[in-house]
Amino acid sequence: MPRKKYKKLPRSFYNRPTLDVAEDILGKYIVYHSPLGKLSARIVEVEAYIGQEDSACHAARGKTKRNAVMFGKPGVVYIYFVYGMYHCLNFVTEEEGKPAAVLLRAAEPSEGMEIMRQLSPGKKDMELLSGPGKFCRSFGLTREQNGLDLTGSVIYLEERSFKVKNIKRTSRIGINTAKKNPWRFYDSDSKVVSK
Repeated sequence: MPRKKYKKLPRSFYNRPTLDVAEDILGKYIVYHSPLGKLSARIVEVEAYIGQEDSACHAARGKTKRNAVMFGKPGVVYIYFVYGMYHCLNFVTEEEGKPAAVLLRAAEPSEGMEIMRQLSPGKKDMELLSGPGKFCRSFGLTREQNGLDLTGSVIYLEERSFKVKNIKRTSRIGINTAKKNPWRFYDSDSKVVSK
């Protein structure tokens, strides 16, 4: 029986207001053809970061070598390193020149579980992707993948017709500025939403 063909999200999906993209990303599947094999997961939690007016956004202080990808075209991967130990995956949104992105906070594993367990030994299956740092570690994502095109063949998002029934919206987690913005979206039915 032939494998079902899923629809890869086009650049136009990302070239929209960031809050719309953030909410619509819930239930989509991220697919990564890693050197170790294919990995995929259903996205259950994200946060939006929007432009230089958002004091919690990396672009708040202007363009730097680190955040330059955010100022580029939408539908590109932005990965940064934080606290000297974690990588975090973001999807660049909105038109070129307007720095904005959606941070992937948590996802439910779908394909490539053995690879994820190998990259995150000792973690329970439901903990493998339950936080932005855990996600990147279990997917093997580092700054090396920064700038990859989400419309390419290495890493991308797919529509697999999963409908999220209960979307909740709260303030973002673990930031000291712009705390009141309700820019975190999550699937309240998921057991892997980050704590």
